[in-house]
Amino acid sequence: MVKKEWIEKGFIDEPVDESLDLKKEIRKLCEEKGAIILAHYYTVGDIQDIADFVGDSLALARKAAETEAKVMVMCGVHFMAETCKLLSPDKVVLTPDLNAGCSLADSCKAEDLKKYKAEHPGYKVVSYVNTTAAVKALTDCVVTSGNAKKVIDAFPADEKIIFGPDYNLGNYINGVTGRNMLLWNGGCHVHEKFSVAEILKLKKEHPDALVMAHLECKAPVLAAADIKGSTATMLNYAQDHPETKQYIVATEAGILHEMQRTCPDVEFIPVPPEVSEGGLGCSCNECEFMKMNTLKKIYNTLKYGWPNIEIDPAIAEDAVKPIEKMLSLS
Repeated sequence: MVKKEWIEKGFIDEPVDESLDLKKEIRKLCEEKGAIILAHYYTVGDIQDIADFVGDSLALARKAAETEAKVMVMCGVHFMAETCKLLSPDKVVLTPDLNAGCSLADSCKAEDLKKYKAEHPGYKVVSYVNTTAAVKALTDCVVTSGNAKKVIDAFPADEKIIFGPDYNLGNYINGVTGRNMLLWNGGCHVHEKFSVAEILKLKKEHPDALVMAHLECKAPVLAAADIKGSTATMLNYAQDHPETKQYIVATEAGILHEMQRTCPDVEFIPVPPEVSEGGLGCSCNECEFMKMNTLKKIYNTLKYGWPNIEIDPAIAEDAVKPIEKMLSLS
């Protein structure tokens, strides 16, 4: 039974026997309940180690939809769990903490987008997958950082497009496609903190290293990068180029766990945020929302079957359409 205080907190705050091997117990519960664990690259290494699938948000949702699992636990942030539910409406989708939000998704509210659309009749709306189901329901087509250029190229050259909510990604796509899309002024609080100055400091210390940067970074950071793209793009590049032994990485530091696992002989150096608390440079740039996922919360989530994700059927019906549109174009 879900307690009132848990609902108020947004997660199950139930004490767990400290003698338990949580990794072992989680896998045991998965077997008992026909559940799978999905872990985003930005979660902590311990969670990635016990996951059935590790990856980007949409890739995880699509992979989970192909399985026979009855239950999926999305270890990421809230919009990712929503996307899982959109693609697997008949399955139980659990998330360890309802408070694990996303600054990028939060930067574009459905009511604000609805108003903006009304002010720009004749425009198609293309939204980054990092959005709520309610925003997707107002969208004509979604994109990922990996396929954004390909999807935008599929639209007629004279198509009027509103692109959101990530300004940096939209600005990059405008630059490489020659488009003039209207850009929503949103961003990821993690990727906004990276700066060229910090990259240059690391480059001076590691002159042979290549710089990798996620497309959610600002234009000057992308201009300083040797490899720019999605997390999957960066991972694949490192795996395909074993001759390169050092990379300076400008994305959320959780990705380094998978990078190091698949390329154990390579050094991956995280770019710190431009300004850290107290003016002291920390070694990496992390998303506090992703780090809300813990082994204890996953254990309790599986044990009690909550928090579970539900989406208004009317919103879900419209929200899945732009995903299907993207898949048809990419």
